[in-house]
Amino acid sequence: MTIKDIARLAGVSVSTVSRVLNDHPDVSKAAKEKVLAIVNEYNYIPNTSARELGKSSSDNIGVVVRGMSNPFYTKIITEVGARIENAGYTMVLQQIGTSDDEILTAARMERDKKLLGIIFLGGKLNYTKEQVSTINVPFVCCTFNNQYGNLDKADYSSVCIDDNQAAYDAVEYLYKEGHRRIAVLLSGPDDGSVSQVRFAGYERALNDFGLDLDENLIISINSFNIADAYEGMNEWLRNGYDFDSVFAISDNMAMGAMKALREKGKDIPKDVALIAIDGIEASEYMNPVLSTLCQPMDDMGSEAVKQVVGLIKGKINHKHIVLPTTLRAGETLR
Repeated sequence: MTIKDIARLAGVSVSTVSRVLNDHPDVSKAAKEKVLAIVNEYNYIPNTSARELGKSSSDNIGVVVRGMSNPFYTKIITEVGARIENAGYTMVLQQIGTSDDEILTAARMERDKKLLGIIFLGGKLNYTKEQVSTINVPFVCCTFNNQYGNLDKADYSSVCIDDNQAAYDAVEYLYKEGHRRIAVLLSGPDDGSVSQVRFAGYERALNDFGLDLDENLIISINSFNIADAYEGMNEWLRNGYDFDSVFAISDNMAMGAMKALREKGKDIPKDVALIAIDGIEASEYMNPVLSTLCQPMDDMGSEAVKQVVGLIKGKINHKHIVLPTTLRAGETLR
């Protein structure tokens, strides 16, 4: 498919298609939507870098980061960059929004930058074989895996924690402290993201400990953002539900929740205990210090690079590495 084909199918001029693909502002919303619909339907990958395509070889490894404002990735990116450089390659970093398509982004990068391999930091948990068919180099899913998809495990690699078990462990810590009205703060219980996996761990723990799943204790905010967690917790608190603790599926969410709880006069952990998952640096400097299950960020970054370099060199087969979390006791548990 060429841009002429896209122009014909969208009913616009070739120049309009070109402006849309190059993100020019002087295109009407209607025309832009028509063009992008055709691009997405046919998985069109534009040639946006003739200079790069003209190169006969490359040492580039792509890193696609989903969620530009997520501080969880900062330490991992630093480790990945250092490891890629030490291995004699060049990192090509691309950050995208949480609603953007990382597969399409990676496919374009592969073509434009002549990538040898790709590391995804964050992504969807339900890739299909058809979706990833546009990627022709080895790729590693870092911090997540294809939990709900139908990809053959032999076709890709992953490095992550056991998110379901980490959530279970978090609830167990609260339960062992005597908490029985355990609320969960998450993006959504069935959104196809890590939120869904961690909710499943929360639900499994409640069942094992003989606690009923109370819909009133599920706080869904459709986001992983601190500000949204703050607003979501504030709104939920106005309902006056009975609870004694909160499991936030990420440190980001926990920090927003802590602010809302304090403003409502709740003492943490005397009135409300709180635990999360991630272990980002900022949460260690909260007052009180957040209790959280820390992900091994350095190990995740180094393992992801080890995998992609080994695959590029043809020295290893795809594998799926699950790393453990460690509890940072903090001060939000009793």
